[in-house]
Amino acid sequence: MTPMSDARFDVLAVGNAIVDVLSPATDAFLAAEGIAKDAMTLIDEDRARTLYARMQPGKEASGGSAANTVAGIASLGGKAAYIGKVADDQLGEIFTHDIRTIGVHFDTPPLTDGPATARCLINVTPDAGRSMSTFLGAAALVTEKDVAAGADALQASEIIYLEGYLFDREEAKRGYVAAAEMAAAHKRRTALTLSDVFCVERHRAAFRHLVAHHIDILLANEAEIIALYEASDFDAAMAQVRKDVAIVAVTRSEKGAVIARGDEMVTVAAEPVTQLVDTTGAGDLFAAGFLLGIAQEKPLAEAGRMGAICAAEVISHYGARPEISLKTLAETAGIAFE
Repeated sequence: MTPMSDARFDVLAVGNAIVDVLSPATDAFLAAEGIAKDAMTLIDEDRARTLYARMQPGKEASGGSAANTVAGIASLGGKAAYIGKVADDQLGEIFTHDIRTIGVHFDTPPLTDGPATARCLINVTPDAGRSMSTFLGAAALVTEKDVAAGADALQASEIIYLEGYLFDREEAKRGYVAAAEMAAAHKRRTALTLSDVFCVERHRAAFRHLVAHHIDILLANEAEIIALYEASDFDAAMAQVRKDVAIVAVTRSEKGAVIARGDEMVTVAAEPVTQLVDTTGAGDLFAAGFLLGIAQEKPLAEAGRMGAICAAEVISHYGARPEISLKTLAETAGIAFE
């Protein structure tokens, strides 16, 4: 799709509205609790309470993958909006206050009858790996009605960004298709992040259909893109995905990222990091810099470099939100956003 100049927002994201709890942990603790290392596992509310009580003291912050991305876009000085579901409870109020305070447009009606606001219990091991145990609660209950309620903002956004973690319940799947169709009708572009190999393996066929028919921009890491296409290697996966989407960006950890658009392909180096502390949010913040760059028509290499700069900032400390102004980092790198 060709971007329209009348957009009020650079990116509107749809995803799981979650409060993150990050705590240091050992591999022995993960083993004792049966936690899958460096992966995301869904848990129920009772397990969430029990595990939280056993974790070391940590840091609580509003999170969720796509919410982290729009927080990064706001820190870059971009205009961002968000659709996500919280409950009418204390954590829901905290999430709403946090995301609005950083300048993100958010007006999804809270859930008044149902499960509590979601939380993600993230155990961070000394190797900076993050093992996530997630109670989705109200976050999983995004529906077509929520998309319709956010129609004005969605239609006024250059890019609609869909979070793979939310792609579980049939109601959410229908909501994603409705969002993509609305975006197409208003000549906006739709982006998707695959989020996790767990998500890909759980929903491979549905993801493949969504990507082929509704997605303009796909973001993934190397393992996710290979899993999506059940490819023999990275190159084979890239050959297939380039037939399905206009733009694809694949992160490869310390190898940086590979971005393709039509016949154009660029490799972006990973930014140096003085101290690797916590990889939570690395992909989310890469998406922030990259998507803002694409929304504002930056060259692929520049958009990718901004993604790498944002990712490097977030992995240098605990938490999935930037601790310093990403706009300042962008300006230092010679990249200016409107």
